[in-house]
Amino acid sequence: MPLLVRFLGTAASRPTVERGVASLAIVREGQTLLFDCGEGTQRQMMRYGVSFAFEDLFFTHTHSDHILGITGLIRTLALQGRTDRLRLWAPRGAGKMLRQCISLGGERTTFPVDITELEAGATLARGDYRIETFAVEHGPSTSLGYALVEEERKGRFNPDLARELGIPEGPLWGRIHRGENITLDDGRVIEPSVLVGERRRGRRIVLTGDTRPCPATVEAARDADLLIHEATFADEEAARAIETGHSTAREAAEVAKAAGARRLALTHISARYSLNARDLEREARQVFADTMVVKDGTEIELGLTEEPAATTDAATS
Repeated sequence: MPLLVRFLGTAASRPTVERGVASLAIVREGQTLLFDCGEGTQRQMMRYGVSFAFEDLFFTHTHSDHILGITGLIRTLALQGRTDRLRLWAPRGAGKMLRQCISLGGERTTFPVDITELEAGATLARGDYRIETFAVEHGPSTSLGYALVEEERKGRFNPDLARELGIPEGPLWGRIHRGENITLDDGRVIEPSVLVGERRRGRRIVLTGDTRPCPATVEAARDADLLIHEATFADEEAARAIETGHSTAREAAEVAKAAGARRLALTHISARYSLNARDLEREARQVFADTMVVKDGTEIELGLTEEPAATTDAATS
């Protein structure tokens, strides 16, 4: 089943006519995960078809352009009669500020809101996938990047060969697909490797929030299907990027190249490039060809892959 990434806000620091501030949604098997919540996020969700029936909202850090939207979003959810729990996840120390945003205005919240502070290196297990956190470098603020990592999938079962071997369709097929040897009535023992291909890797999506290029992102994004990296400035503002704890498009591309990522999406675009981000894309593609500068409403679809899962050769010295 395809996994969808929908960009709701792609501007840096402040909204522009063309771009809202930071927010994106990942939709996986009917479940929506929201990351960051800049002002007006609830309107962007309506505009771009993102369901309000979500349970988890992850914050990369607590700068205003990443959190101010939580007040309006919660008001909207309450007015729609929501009663289901909402879970907020954020870096260490963010809880107090988020509670202030939630209570702003004094309206009563009609549903429970849980706030959990995360340390870098935390892992949230979610059945067949997990959310991993890593530390990014955004000045003095405590900031996290997130990786959505799917578990490996079983190898593909060969039903035609199973029939040729005289294995009746039914429970025996399920057992051998689960990795069990089976014994047929005639005494033949069939091992899973005969009928089941190599295990297939899961998808990996990494998003940085605001950051300078850093080794932790490279490590988190190794072999990623998609790296979502901020690219606030072009080369002409490289000094400004260092001063403010941000990245240039070229620097983001260098991170993607070092990580061996498959695709790079650039977001968090300074207002000076809001209408025309061609320079950002050109500079990044000089380093990493499969780069796109996203805009509000951009949707990236990632299908399942048949690539084998990575293996570690313990015998390698």
